[in-house]
Order: sequence, then structure tokens, then C-alpha cells
Amino acid sequence: MMRVLVVDDEPLARDGVRARLAAQPDVSCVGEAGDGDAAAQAVQALRPDLVFMDVQMPGPSGIEVLRRLPPSVRPLAVLLTAYDHFAVAAFELQALDYLLKPIDDSRFQESLDRARAALRHRSQPGVDTAATPWVERFSVRIGQRIAVIDASDIDWIEAQDDYAGLHVGSRVYLLRESLHQLSLRLDPRRFVRIHRSTIVRVDRIAEMEALSNRDCLLRLRDGTPLRASRTYIDPLHAALAAR
Repeated sequence: MMRVLVVDDEPLARDGVRARLAAQPDVSCVGEAGDGDAAAQAVQALRPDLVFMDVQMPGPSGIEVLRRLPPSVRPLAVLLTAYDHFAVAAFELQALDYLLKPIDDSRFQESLDRARAALRHRSQPGVDTAATPWVERFSVRIGQRIAVIDASDIDWIEAQDDYAGLHVGSRVYLLRESLHQLSLRLDPRRFVRIHRSTIVRVDRIAEMEALSNRDCLLRLRDGTPLRASRTYIDPLHAALAAR
């Protein structure tokens, strides 16, 4: 059972997070707090696995509360805010995710799934509890050979039925894994989902063009055009702000 603490100075916002958590059979909401000082006390007393932490609130900010905790006892954190300019601090703290208000249901579910994956990683014997589970390389079968692909070489990734297509320059390598499961294993500081079927490496983005329906057209450094869905625009802006 994943133990979750909800921190937000707005009661309605806390209610919204709690309602979403109540629909998760493997999640227990162990407490809540409405300001920075109460949040710090609750984290120390309850030792949650995961905290949904508002950034701006009375007393110490959510970011300051997390900074004061030693990494060895700091819970996994999903930061909540109405502004994307806190993204840099979020990534410095290795926050698990960064949700902009109003919270999108599909993004909320992705955050929980990422927390589940991180907790499974931490529970493995001999694993440093402060370590992150982000994958650094992939083994991909090509005929009778196995190719090893470094995550740092990937430009973007697309869903291809039951596979994920890893685009490395002009080559595409098929990895037998769903895009959703793969997204949970990629470092969110380097890779961001921009569509249900597309993940892009942030430092490969050269330019963005806003479209009339709040979608965006991205162009990568090699000229590749990719469409970013409006559902993922806010996390995309947050990831770019953290570069």
C-alpha cells in the first residue's frame, strides 16, 4: 500500500487530490496539511511514501520544505502549482513529477504510476533509497543481434502498436514495451511526453509554434516536426523552463 500525504493551502484543492486517490485501491491517504510548517511536521511524523506538495502556501514553500529534508528521508514528491516557472527548482530536487493546476486526470494518473515504479525500484534489495529508477540504456533485438541503445542518443519515441519506436538519428529501433510503461522509466528531466503516442527528448527541441486549438507544432534540431497535444502543453513548458 502506497502511503500518500496531501499538502495544499486550498481545502478544495486537497479535496480534489483526495478524491482522485480514493479511486486507487493500492493507495492510502495518511494525512494532509495546509501550510509549510504543518507539512514539515506531517512528513516527519507520518513518513509517507509520496507527497503531493503545493509549491506556494503560507510559511515555508513546498520546495523549501522538501529542501530541508535529508535526501535519505525525503519522500517521493509530486509538486502542484499554477505556475510553470518553479520547474527548475522541481527538477533540482529530483521531484517525481510536476503538475500544473487545474490538474489533468490523465497526468495525475501518470504521476501515480511513476511513483509506483519508483517505489518498486526502491524496494529491491541493495538499492540506494535515494537513487532514481531512470533507465540509461536499452537492449533491442535486431534479427539475431542485440543492440544496446543509450538513452542519451534517443531523439524521440513513438508508439507502434505493442512496441515503442526509438528514433536515433535516421534509425528506428523497436522496443517491445508500451509507451506508457516506457514513460515511467525515463528521466522526466530529459524526456517529456507531448502526445499519447509521442515522447521527445527535451534538449532535441529547436522551436515551438502555437496552433489555434492550443496544440503546438514542435521542430527538432534535425528538422523533424512533431505535434504536441494541448493535454501535455503545460508539462512541456515546465520541462523547457528547467533547461
